[in-house]
Amino acid sequence: MDKDLEAIGVHCQYTYCNQLDFLPFRCESCKHTFCLDHRTETSHKCARAGEWAAMRRKATERNMNSSLLNGKPTPATGTQCSHPQCKTYINTLSAVGVACPTCNRQYCLKHRLREEHACATLVPLGARPASLVNIQKQKALGALDTFRALIASKKKGADRAPLEGRKAPTTSSSTVGSLADIRRSAKGDARIPADKRLYLRVEAEAATTTAKLPAGNFFYNREWSVGRVLDEAAKGLQVQNVNNRGGGEEKKLRVYHVQGGRLLEFGEKVGVGLLSGNTIVLLRGVGPAVPDLMAV
Repeated sequence: MDKDLEAIGVHCQYTYCNQLDFLPFRCESCKHTFCLDHRTETSHKCARAGEWAAMRRKATERNMNSSLLNGKPTPATGTQCSHPQCKTYINTLSAVGVACPTCNRQYCLKHRLREEHACATLVPLGARPASLVNIQKQKALGALDTFRALIASKKKGADRAPLEGRKAPTTSSSTVGSLADIRRSAKGDARIPADKRLYLRVEAEAATTTAKLPAGNFFYNREWSVGRVLDEAAKGLQVQNVNNRGGGEEKKLRVYHVQGGRLLEFGEKVGVGLLSGNTIVLLRGVGPAVPDLMAV
């Protein structure tokens, strides 16, 4: 019976144990077999302690070096230098990558300098092309110059009126009269409370926007955003509005505040920057409300 058990199990090879174990453990360092209590290198005082761990660590490093250094890096382990004529893979153990803060690209050590990769001729990654900015700037300035010329001509006509025998109104009285005219003929949603109504003169500049009704007086809720007022104004003047269909800036409508002298952001609240009696103009294709484009 004992011989049958010994044939199934193995005795622990630790000197002071020799226990029969049916599920023995093999030490990968010294290649001996031990019981559960003496399975670790420390418990059986392994003469070659740490050898298996060192061999495994060296094998891992060797595999890593062969894949990164000797072999060609993959997109997962490296990135190719941004220079069009360079095939060097960077961000590996053998080649470090250098980021250029001007053009926002990464290069190898050979092409890291601005002169080496012609940085002055590159458009920075993530930036809007200068040509597009210049085109939008010219469109914005051209449309605004046209509208300002129209306003100037209207003012000259108003200034000639006193010469024909009529008394020139003061600034305050003319403003009050203009606001009264807007209030009298303004159209809008009757559900808007009277204390929250903002009365505006809305015009569609003929050079950029085709409208069935060139101008009109309307009232809106002071809490509304500029985008919502634009939608309502376009509907009131029967102007085609494709802002919600996507596409480029050449077809989008923008709101120009005459008294403020700037394009309004879609997210602004009209009650913050506008007053009753002000005039807004619908312009198409003048680009976003970038502050430096509005400077004249």
